[in-house]
Amino acid sequence: MMEAFEIFLSASFWVAAIRIASPLIFATMGELVCERAGVLNLGIEGIMVSGAFAGWLAVYLGADLWTGVAVAALTGMAFGLLHAALTVPLGLSQHVVGIGITLLATSLTYFTYRIVLPEVTSPPKIAAFQPLKIPVLSDIPVIGPALFNQTPLTYLAFATVAIVAWVLARTPLGLAIRAAGENPSAVEAQGISVTGIRVGAVMAGSGLMAVGGAFLTMSAFDSFFFEMVNGRGWICIALVVFGSWRPGKALVGAILFAAFDAYQIRLQQIAGDVVPYQVFLMMPYLLSIAALVLVARRATYPRALMIPYRKGER
Repeated sequence: MMEAFEIFLSASFWVAAIRIASPLIFATMGELVCERAGVLNLGIEGIMVSGAFAGWLAVYLGADLWTGVAVAALTGMAFGLLHAALTVPLGLSQHVVGIGITLLATSLTYFTYRIVLPEVTSPPKIAAFQPLKIPVLSDIPVIGPALFNQTPLTYLAFATVAIVAWVLARTPLGLAIRAAGENPSAVEAQGISVTGIRVGAVMAGSGLMAVGGAFLTMSAFDSFFFEMVNGRGWICIALVVFGSWRPGKALVGAILFAAFDAYQIRLQQIAGDVVPYQVFLMMPYLLSIAALVLVARRATYPRALMIPYRKGER
């Protein structure tokens, strides 16, 4: 029992938790931006897969790492544009379109992989981002290695939370995004295009989702393999609800889920001979569901979420 508790005091545990949380943070912030503008983006899983592949492929073909990140973001934005074009001006079902985008993005990724690398049996490797140690701060016990000895994309993930929170709360653009998800008629009354705001938000959010996928191939690992996203996109949708559509709370949710995930891996090493490993694999999801049930009952969602808006209608 004491050994299970001591895991929480280990620096390596928190290093792993922050690393696991990083792609979730990117994708959760992307989904949050979409939903605050009134659009549910269920294409997140496929967009993360496409971003993971596009960024990795760009680097594999000779681009530098940051160019790979940019390629991933642009790929996500392209799928976001398709999603927005079908759901915003045309008013098609956001559920159906989102699932379609996930299937399309995933299938195109697998098809492209087989076209580009037809004879490959094991995924080729790239030179991925390496941990960037911040002097002095990284020497703080436990917290230092976890927060200040990570790859550049992890630092970017935390910066993204701050930027999204600042834009939504402190800028006219953020006000317009929030209004588009709460009261689009008020946005139109100010002479601002609701369609433009929603399309832009979905594209920007989808770009962040794709960067979350790229983190997996360019920071957590050094290659692309099928099923590597493994349901993280769906978890991010739940994290947005857990965070009550607020960036700071969503960040806490991402770190909690990642901590559950890192914890179950270490528990397997302690009690794996007694308890089936499948029980440990379920733990982070069960705990996340429990937390979601407790929080979601008090959550206030954007009032115009999933409601198509047509100019002039009330």
